[in-house]
Amino acid sequence: MSLELAALLALIALFAGVGITAIGPGGVFVTIALFALAPLSAAEVAGTASATFVATGLLGSLVYFQSGEFAQGYAREMAIVLSATSIVGALAGSQLNLLLPERVFGYLLSLFVATIGAVIVYRERVGLKPSNRLDVVPDRQRRILVGGVGLGIGVLGGLLGVGGPVVAVPVLVVLGVPMLVAVAVAQVQSIFISSFATVGYALSGAVSIPVALVVGVPQLVGVVAGWKVAHLVDPHLLRIVLGVVLVGVSPLLLL
Repeated sequence: MSLELAALLALIALFAGVGITAIGPGGVFVTIALFALAPLSAAEVAGTASATFVATGLLGSLVYFQSGEFAQGYAREMAIVLSATSIVGALAGSQLNLLLPERVFGYLLSLFVATIGAVIVYRERVGLKPSNRLDVVPDRQRRILVGGVGLGIGVLGGLLGVGGPVVAVPVLVVLGVPMLVAVAVAQVQSIFISSFATVGYALSGAVSIPVALVVGVPQLVGVVAGWKVAHLVDPHLLRIVLGVVLVGVSPLLLL
């Protein structure tokens, strides 16, 4: 890998780290960059990206714990349920990835990125509001709902190497979870989904440690910066910009 490419990947990773803790969707930019620019197979893209998300999840959880988002009991419960169900999904998704042709991986990643971007923009522009707050839903119903969300996120994270927050945060917010609580919970969940996905890829030799370090270190810097941004800035405009960018870059994955 050239120095120019390494510098570009590091810059993208820094931006991605900010997105992870500021608004949730952010790590997907690392996956996009590795797929489009790095000399890696589809499995290596997903495996290497997943490895970096273990570190960002740990740091993101720590900073949000420090700022008090886990003080609410239901937030801790959501983190546990999401994490537990994501493990099964992540293992299944990582194995499914190994069976897919690289071209199919590109189409799936492009569709996924465009869909997430469109949902974010639609929700922000239309002002989509939840019909109920998740914290007032009966305990059993809430756990089943959160468990189903965690399983689905796990499969997507393991299959595409996109981490949990990119899906978990928009879904939880639509379900009525406050923005910062949703981002905090997604950090914990991403530790587990990414850890088990990484193990699955590592057993197949599909994790590049040098590339993981190139993108992982600046991502961690971005995680701290994004956490500060989330507590200082109204994220409404940031979410719209992120959604537009996701939709815009998705066709590039088909080249």
